[in-house]
Amino acid sequence: MRTYTIGGAARLLGVSPDTVRRWADAGRLPTRRDETGRRLVEGPDLAAFATALASEPDKPGEPSHTSARNAFPGIITAVKLGDVAAQVEIQAGPHRLVSLLTREAVEELGLAVGMEAVARVKATNVHIDRAPDGA
Repeated sequence: MRTYTIGGAARLLGVSPDTVRRWADAGRLPTRRDETGRRLVEGPDLAAFATALASEPDKPGEPSHTSARNAFPGIITAVKLGDVAAQVEIQAGPHRLVSLLTREAVEELGLAVGMEAVARVKATNVHIDRAPDGA
């Protein structure tokens, strides 16, 4: 059965490791310790907790739910402004995401290099190409 460290669970849940530890200490998320004393979360327990967490109502001051399922929290690494359009790059863990939006939107949001941001991706089509034989 797959297990996750506190850090791994935090990445999947989109929170800090300290938040996961607090949930575990409060009894909300079951954990066990391995032979070295590290806390581990069983895969099915983490899946059930993630589902329950997603169904909790929004609290004031927290980001609202969205229909975009793929959220990538990260840090803004570049902002390129044109006369009308803009390009914003976010590094979200190992993922580099680039978004094209209006200059006005960038200015209204106050986006700048070094700020935290969440890239939300929603695609209606995903295309898969077959690799050439022997690749």
